[in-house]
Parts: sequence; structure tokens; C-alpha cells
Amino acid sequence: MFIKMTWDKIALFFLQLSWTVQHVTAIHRHDIYPYGMFYGDVTLQEGDDETSEVTTLTKPMYFYETSFTNLYVATNGIISTQDLPMEKQYVDDGFPTDFPVIAPFLADIDTSKGKGSIFYRQTESPTVLKRAEADVKRGFPDATFTPTHAFIATWENVSAYEEVTRSSSPSSRINTFQVVLAYNEKDTYALFLYPEDGLQFFGTRPKESYNVEIELPARVGFTRGELSFLFFSRTEGPYYSVTSNEQSVKNLYQKGNIGEPGVWLFHIGNRYSFQNVIPAQHETVLTKAPPVLDAVFPDEDYTETDEEEYDRIDPDFQDPSTTEFLEPEQDSSLLERLNQEVPLGHNLSLFPLSPAVIHYSTDNKETCERFQQQCSQNAHCTDYSTGFCCHCSSGFYGNGRHCLPNGAPHRVNGKVRGTVLVGGTAVQLDRINLHAYIVVGDGRAYTAISEVPEPVGWALMPMAPIGGLFGWLFALELPNSLNGFSITGAEFTRHADVTFYPGNQRLSIIQTAMGLDNQNYLNVDTHLQGSVPFIPPGATVQIEPFKDTYHYYPSLITSTSVREFTVVSAENGAETHTFQVKQNITYRDCNHGPRSELETQELRMERIFVMYVKEERILRYAITNKIGPLGEPEDVNPCYSGNHDCDTTAQCVPAEGQLFLCQCATGYRGDGRNCYDVDECAEGLSSCGAHSYCMNLPGSHRCQCESGFEFGFDGRTCQGKIHLHFLCLDSTQLYQTSLCFVVRADVDECRDQPCHTHALCSNSPGSFQCQCRPGYHGDGFLCRPKTQCEQHRDSLQSGNGGVPLIGAFIPQCDEEGQYRPQQCHGSTDSSYCWCVDQNGREVPGTRSHDAVKPACIPTVAPPTMHPLPRPDVTPPPTGTSLLYAQGQQIGVLPLNGTQMDKQRSSVLLALHGSIVVGIDYDCRERKVYWSDLAGRTISRASLEPGSEPEIIINTALTSPEGLAIDAARRRLFWVDSTSDKIETANLDGSDRRVLFDTDLVNPRAIVVDSRTGTLYWTDWNREAPKIESSSVDGQNRRVLVQDGIGLPNALTYDSTTRQVCWADAGTKRLECISPNGTGRRVVHSDLSYPFSMVAFANHYYYTDWRRDGVIALSRDKQSTDEHLPDQRSHLYGTTYTLFILYYKVLVMYVSFCLIHFPCIFIYIYIYIYIYIYIKINQTFG
Repeated sequence: MFIKMTWDKIALFFLQLSWTVQHVTAIHRHDIYPYGMFYGDVTLQEGDDETSEVTTLTKPMYFYETSFTNLYVATNGIISTQDLPMEKQYVDDGFPTDFPVIAPFLADIDTSKGKGSIFYRQTESPTVLKRAEADVKRGFPDATFTPTHAFIATWENVSAYEEVTRSSSPSSRINTFQVVLAYNEKDTYALFLYPEDGLQFFGTRPKESYNVEIELPARVGFTRGELSFLFFSRTEGPYYSVTSNEQSVKNLYQKGNIGEPGVWLFHIGNRYSFQNVIPAQHETVLTKAPPVLDAVFPDEDYTETDEEEYDRIDPDFQDPSTTEFLEPEQDSSLLERLNQEVPLGHNLSLFPLSPAVIHYSTDNKETCERFQQQCSQNAHCTDYSTGFCCHCSSGFYGNGRHCLPNGAPHRVNGKVRGTVLVGGTAVQLDRINLHAYIVVGDGRAYTAISEVPEPVGWALMPMAPIGGLFGWLFALELPNSLNGFSITGAEFTRHADVTFYPGNQRLSIIQTAMGLDNQNYLNVDTHLQGSVPFIPPGATVQIEPFKDTYHYYPSLITSTSVREFTVVSAENGAETHTFQVKQNITYRDCNHGPRSELETQELRMERIFVMYVKEERILRYAITNKIGPLGEPEDVNPCYSGNHDCDTTAQCVPAEGQLFLCQCATGYRGDGRNCYDVDECAEGLSSCGAHSYCMNLPGSHRCQCESGFEFGFDGRTCQGKIHLHFLCLDSTQLYQTSLCFVVRADVDECRDQPCHTHALCSNSPGSFQCQCRPGYHGDGFLCRPKTQCEQHRDSLQSGNGGVPLIGAFIPQCDEEGQYRPQQCHGSTDSSYCWCVDQNGREVPGTRSHDAVKPACIPTVAPPTMHPLPRPDVTPPPTGTSLLYAQGQQIGVLPLNGTQMDKQRSSVLLALHGSIVVGIDYDCRERKVYWSDLAGRTISRASLEPGSEPEIIINTALTSPEGLAIDAARRRLFWVDSTSDKIETANLDGSDRRVLFDTDLVNPRAIVVDSRTGTLYWTDWNREAPKIESSSVDGQNRRVLVQDGIGLPNALTYDSTTRQVCWADAGTKRLECISPNGTGRRVVHSDLSYPFSMVAFANHYYYTDWRRDGVIALSRDKQSTDEHLPDQRSHLYGTTYTLFILYYKVLVMYVSFCLIHFPCIFIYIYIYIYIYIYIKINQTFG
């Protein structure tokens, strides 16, 4: 048995045994419930026989089976539900009393002349209530009890009544004890607490028998008092005694019944049926720590699984997987306790080793000098009297162990697994992917879970709490508040129990955060288990905004909320359901430094969108989150409302009133409204030392050790790998001294071929490394051929011995290895950005030397997700709708008047493998037209159900962007930003010809006024931006605007005012001008990053690249609304449609057709329209 156990394990086992001390002590005074004037307590008047004024409870409390609303506190160690008689009627009598009593220590107590104090209060403090709930759970594990109110009474340093004579001196014995009554509308529990050294006298002498040397033991327990019997008589009610003699009184602090000496718990009342008091049954006895603990070896043979028993943990931090308050484990075996009692990081001297006698000595205090490697590289370490804590550096937030740059967006990756029962069908989720993207600057969290099968995809739509975790973690912080990541960091466990009503289905959600990966992204594992209500396929789910109150304790955060959701389906119409969410979040809390004063915070969840895309099998949640103190803030600065125009990689800093500043996040540069990543590696700003290399990350960087090296004790310095093994002599003689030596040994892991087929394996002492072969990219375990961008980047990085020259430009590649469409380069002297094509070549006229980044559009579509949805049309609803391009799809946003009906937003057409940029609508044939930058095509599709796309132009296109329909002349116009042309063709693609191919640098938007036959377009050439016009046949070309513009991305024709309007991402203004060049005016001056725009009625609607949504602005300069699609990505072109369906019989077009560039054509004379409309109404009633 012992031969199998290696000597290093035996040594560690002995050391662990020597450290294991099962020392159970009574509760300390500072650990009883908080009390005193500071906490709002009332102090009872000094005296020998005093009774408090009545305390009227805010909610009734059940004592036994009766409801009471009044409580009285008496000097003599009792609480009653009625005013007390004089003490001589009860203090020297036996137990029970004839009136209701809760007696933690009934005796003749005296507080006169400053001999102690008595405090009491009723409270609804979340801290008190949650602690009481946890204490009840310890004593009654099966009870479901959540207190809503509590009453606390504390007798502090009180004395026994004494009759002092000349021959005697006052006694110095004093007692301290406490009672806590926790209750809700149904149950009441009582806690009696007797701290260590809190009971120094155990009874008092009767006043009338003072010449007799007797002492009455204190009476502890509960009595209902006398009850009415028949009509005129009374009988003794039920009672319960805890003590009977002096020894039983001493047991009050020597024992306990919930696992801790000095703490006693009783169930004392119930609304429905209650016979008598029920005590908790987890008895604990006070013990002393033995000076020596004999070592006992386990009887079992040592196996590999035993290694888990010896994993070290940091004793300064609680186990993040704990779901309840920590408590002593009386029945735990010695080995089970080892894991919790081995301090981390003690220096062990194991050579030579004597297994019979082990001498261990170390300074138990852990300091920054020895353990600062546990802090983030973006944190500093601080020593305190009992240990150290990590604190994030300026410009970063987190718990010190994990820190992220302020204001920078964040990503979360993970897996989802488990079994979910839907309507009797069990659906297995086998580690499917979860991805989340959070815009920290305004608290928007987007979560997508892929490969979700039916029917669980529909059924999980209400489960926004799955993605709600990320909203809480990175919520927008209101004043005097902290989001979740600032408290927990990147290691925690969240348990959420969801109960649905009225069906009582229950779903358990366990989400475990496992730190930050090598890209600084959070890794979270999600486990789902239970049942959820069935939701019909094709249904939609609507969740209204709501608030949730979070309660904070050391290492624990809890909340309970009830939420409503509405299911809208063709089968059942609109149905409203509710579910309750009870959750706790456990994490590692450093208990050495200053404690946070947080008790409660309110999480406000707004703009909640949920969607299941059947064709893609993707479940999406989108929530906007803010966290702050309870209650509504009075003055909301734009930083807190999210209505600022700071970059998504910037922090909004509130100033006085409605003013604010935009400050680029740490690791980014710019003016705050436009920021770009700083490559610390290329600019020589990294902190990497010898034998390490730098990896740039968004907003930060990471140092990696070279092959054959690993981080040393400080977590920052790379040193050669050393693996130690023990070689012992006479090791079979367990109880005789043996001599052990340290020897170096190594296993060649490369023999097992652990690397990818296109990777090389390099063995090193104690480890190995996989490296992709030349021409391949990856981590060595997965390799793919390098793309052009990766080859370009790596050649520059390796040109100087693997270290790029300081100040040299290194191209940035995306996750798929393609050139990022926007490339930036900066140094301490200058910085600038420009656009590149798919081959990395700079697009002329795009270089920006100011803080405004150019609006670069990708030319390579993102990777295709399978299975692909059918590329057919789902028509928009009846009425007016906005259409917007969003990468690989065209979205629909219905309008109710001019208000956006966000709940009915949908996808008109899914176009995987495309990058849809320009979009317009032909109101005569009800067809939508769009340009595809990835496919280099122009296509169209009818808005009839099931219609499929039709490519009309697929040759000689390079970068087709804006396009426009002339409904009167049946012509199509578009711009090509690479070939620098403006072309036109018939709507079927025939009769194609070039209108302009000179004096164009970066043409983008184009509109047509069909009434006058005039074209307008923008050219955002960074050197000389302009807006031009001409006739539709290419005549009369002229510059309309060239002064005071920067990035005129968006252009529209406002048919109401008959002006040309543009939105500028450089000047942040929306301006309009008459076609003759007069009447220029600023409509709005605080835009964010507009890309495309359309005018309708008295509103402008534009797509915004910072908000990644559709923004509505009224003509009176007020921002009215915004729509943030659940799937986060840039939005491009926008237009709108209007078609009216009367009684599903007749489709009619009114006197004008509303498209991207409104045109007025009389398709049906207005009087005919009115006549037919009247006839239809007469026919159908």
C-alpha cells in the first residue's frame, strides 16, 4: 500500500496533517448580528425592572399559531408580545410564565448606574435578512424560508441584580447575549446567540430570599402564556424550555444546534398549524485544539485520483463554487478537510526527509513579495496586516486578480451543455458554442448560442437570464456603483433557479467563469438542467424592461426577482407568463484589505430582445444594462443614459450637468469619439522581459515565454523549466528515517504525437511545444495555411530577429486571417488610419491624419455558418417599414406613424456570404435592390412570400456601394468606390453605361430626385470631401457642397422640404441645403457615426456605426428613439417601404411611393382611390 505512494506525496500528507487543527470555538462577540446606536438601535432605559415602549411591527409576526403586531423588550432578558407585569410576578418564578415570552436569558438583570446596555430594533436590512436566511438554512436544510423582516435585541455587558452590603463588593461578572427574530408572512424563526466569554453568571438570587444562599438558574425558552378555555377559565398554553439547571445554562455557549457553539435556532411560529417550538438538530460541542495531531494513513491504496485531494488553494479566498454561506463540516473526514486547510505557497524543506517526525516552520503571513504573481499584470499588490490584496491599476477595472481596460468592449466565449425537458421531450445540449459581445461604454450585451436544436431553441427564448449574467458583469456603472466584474473578476460560479408559472417547470442554470484566455476574453461554462414550458415554433417572445436588486456579502451576491414575458403565436395569440429567478454568485474575495460598503445595488435591464433563428439554429439575447443605487437617479448625464457619442472603445466621463468627456480606453488612442488600438508590441511599449515575446491584444498585450521557458515565481520573469522528482533510499521502511534526493527526469511527450499533422513537436525538460510548420498558422494543435495578411505580418515581425523595429507598421489581421478593412498606425509623434482592400492595398483618398477614423467597409464576407437558411423573402408587415442592410442580411423595422415598432422587427432576407451595403426600394413593382460588396454584384428580390434573389449585374464591379432607383424612368444608379465610377442601367441590368469616371476618389452615397430628374452623390475623399449633383443623363455636373464637411457618408432627399440632406461622421452634423446651393442649415450637431440615412415625414432615420443600430431624429432637433438589432454588427444602407393591404383583397399605392429617395407619381388618381376605398368599406362593413 505504501510502496505505491511516492515519498513526495507522503511528505505533503504529513505536512497537511500537521497543519490540520479542528478547533471549534464559540461565536465571537464581533460575529453576532450588528447592533448599537450606529445601526439605528433604540436603547432601553437603565434600571432593574424596565420595559420598553411598544414596538409596532411593520408586518405581523407569528408566534406559535397567533399573529402579533407588538413587541416589548424587558431588562430581565425577555421579549414579550404584550406589556409586562412587574418583575416580582415572574422573575423569581418557574417556567413557563403566564404571558407570552421569548426568553434568551430570563433572570434578575440590572443595568442601573451604567451596568451594561440593552439595544433593540426592527429592520428590513438585506444584509441582516440574508444572513438570517442562511442561518435558518444551516439548521433546517429542507426549509424554504426567505425572511422579509427581523427584530434584534441585544443585552450587552449586563449584570445580575445584587444587594451590595458593607462586607461585600459588586461582582464583576457580566453577560452578553442576543436574540434575532426573523419572519415573513408565514413563518417565524428565533436565533439565540451567546458569544465566547459572553456568559459569566448563570443565574440570579431571588430578591425575597437573599439571606438564603440559593441561586435560580436562568430560564431559556418560549411560552405561549395562558390561553382562554371555555368561556370563563384559562389554561396553560404550550411552552418549550431549553435549560433546566446550571449546567444546561453553561451549555448555551459550549454547544449549539446549527453547527456553531453559542448559536441556537428554533422554529417558533407558523401561520397555518403549529403545535410547539421545533429546535434545529445540528449539535456542536465546544472543543480545544490539541497540541499534536497524530497522523493516520488512509487504508486505501494510493491512486491517481487521490491527487485531487492535495490540490492547494489559497486560504485567503473562499471557494468560488460554494453556493451557500460557509459553515463547519462536523462529519467531514480528515482527508476531506485537507484540501481546505493547506496554506498556499509555504516554503517546504523536504531534503533530507524523515517521515516519522516532520518539523515545519514558516511565517504564515502571505505578502506581495512572495505572491504578487497572483495579481493581474495590470494591477498592483498591497500588503495589509493579515495578508495582501490585488488592486487594478488606474485605467483598469476588476478585482485585482483580473483587470480589463476601462471603457473597452469585451467578449465572452464558452460552451453550453445539459439536458432540457420541453413538453415531455428531453433535448440534450452537447457543449454547443456561446459567444457574447459587450459594449461596456453603454452596457449593451449581445449573446448568441449556436447549434440550438428545436424545440428547445424556441422554449429558451424567455431565458434572457442566461445572457443577463454578462449584462450584470459589464453593466454601465451609475454613480457610486460597481458592475459585477469589478467585484468578482473572471473567476466565479453563478447558480440560478428559474421557476415558471403557472406550470411550475424548473430550470437550473449554473455558469462557471474560468478566467481570461490568451486574448483577454472571459471563458464561461454554462450548464442547463430541468424543464421549460413549450413555446410554439415561429412564436415571438417579448420581455419588458425590469429591475433586479442585488445583495452583496463577502464572497457572495444574491438576488430574487419575478419577471413577465409575453408569447405571441399564431395558434394562441398573446399569452403572458411569469417566472421567478433566485440566484447566487460566489467568488473569491480578498478579506485582508478595506471592505466594500456595498449592501445593495439595482440592475436595470432595458431594451430586451430575444430571438431564435430556426434556419441558423441560433438563439440570441440582447440586453442593455445599467447598475446603480436603489431608486431612480435625479439628473441623468448622457454617460449614464447611454446617449453619448463616445467610441465603443472609449470611456464616457461625466462632467457638470449634461456635459461629458470621451476618453479612449487604456491601450487605445484617439479623441475619444474615434479610438484605435495601440500596438504595444510594435511600438516597444510592452513589459516583456528576456526569453519572452509580446502578443498584441485589443487594448492590451500579453507576454509569452519562449520555448523551453516558463514564468517564474513572480509570474513575469521567464526562466528555464525544471521538473523535480524524488529518489528515496530505504523507502519501504515507513517508520524509519529515509534519505531522499532530488533528481532531474524528463518524459518525451513528442513520442505520442500530440501536435497537428502540420506542426512540429519540440520536447523540452518537463514539457513540450507544438509549433505550426512554416506557411501554416495556429497554436500547433490546430494549423491552417497562412493567409496573405498573416504572411505579411509575420514577415515583418521576424525580419529583425523576431522583434519588430520600434515604430514599424505591422498589418492587423482579423480572426480569419484577412486584412482588417481599417488599418491604423501610431507612435508617440503621430497616428493615422486608412482603408485597405482584401489584398491589403491602401485605398486612395482614405488616409486620415486626424482623430476621425475612415468608414472602411470589409470586402471579404465572414465565414459561412451552417446550416444555411433559405435565401427567400419574408415580407414586411402591412404599413410603412424601414429596410436596413446589416452585413449578411436585410432587416425590417416597421413604423407606427413615425415611431419604430421594435418588437415587430424581423429579417426580410438572409444572404450568407454577402456584405450588403447599398439598398433601395422600387415602389411600383415592390422589389428591393441591393449591392453586395463581397460578391461584387447587384441583385434584387420581390417582396412576395418565398421570392428568391435575382442577380442583375455581376461583371465589372469592384466595390459597389450606394445605389438608387429612379422609379419614374425605371433606371438604376450606383457608385463603385474602387474603380471610382458612377454607372446606370435599366432595372433588369440591361443598357448599362458609365455616367462619370473622372474626378471621383471615394464615392459612397447616391440619391435621385425623380420629380426633377436630378442625381446627388457624396465623395468622402479625405483630402477634399464633397457633395455633387447632375441630371440623371449625366449632364450639368457641379459641386453642391465642399466646405465644412469631413466624412459625408449618408445622403437623402427630403421631399417634404425639397432639400438635399447629409449626415457627416467627421463633423457629427446633419445638414440640409437647397438643390440650388442656398439655404444651408444645421439640423442636428451631435451625431455619433452615421453611415446611411433616409427621410420620412418629419423624421430622419440613420444607421449608426457606433451604436450599431438605427437612430430616429425628428426635424425639431430631438432624438426620439433608437433600434439596436439583437445581432451586433455594422449597419449599412437604409430605405423604407409603404404598401397597404385592405381586407387581403386589394393592394393599392397612394399618390406617392415612399422609397429611399421619395418620388411623386400619380399611379391612381386620388379621387379613384377614395372611391374604391369607400366601396371596399361598404362591401365589407
